Amino acid sequence: MISGISGKVVEKGDNYLILEVGGISYQVLIPTAVMERIGESVDLDGKINLKIFHYLQSEPNKSIPVLVGFLNDIERDFFEVFITVSGIGPRAALRALNKPISEIARAIDEADLAYLKSLPGIGQQRAREIIAKLQNKIGKFGLIQDSCWQKEDFTKSRDISDEALAVLVQLEYKKHEALNMIRRALESSPKVATTEELLNLVYKQKKAR
Repeated sequence: MISGISGKVVEKGDNYLILEVGGISYQVLIPTAVMERIGESVDLDGKINLKIFHYLQSEPNKSIPVLVGFLNDIERDFFEVFITVSGIGPRAALRALNKPISEIARAIDEADLAYLKSLPGIGQQRAREIIAKLQNKIGKFGLIQDSCWQKEDFTKSRDISDEALAVLVQLEYKKHEALNMIRRALESSPKVATTEELLNLVYKQKKAR
């Protein structure tokens, strides 16, 4: 079973990479949510390290090995949890994960049917099944630093967001609720410079709701 692969990118498609490893080329399928950030992880020599979900796709009279690539263990963990939902196999999950995993995780925790239905191949019934199976079980995935609002001034936003989250959790807010409060605050004022400013903005927005 292949759990990771390191090689040179020799071809890039819409949803796959071809990696050359020791003279052998491997096709690795990549979810859109991950592919959009692939460029950040390719080094100057064109090489990349990927975590792999490896499975066999059964077809009449044969089984085809399939590699699905991720940038880190937690992205792969989410994929493995996502495909535990009835009716969602690896191929369906590959198609569905076309938005940041952190956003999808938050939508599941918040039972946001409209957001989940916007994912390719996910209708209302499947969205309900995802929520029923995974709600309140995937909080850590909402912390993945992959969404657009987190990339603006990434280091600063990450640091003050982490500090603000710790404070809100101490104040007995649920983690997913605190993350959404922080997200809304940063969307309205992306140039917030300190944790105190961020928490003040969170308070004002909550008061106004």
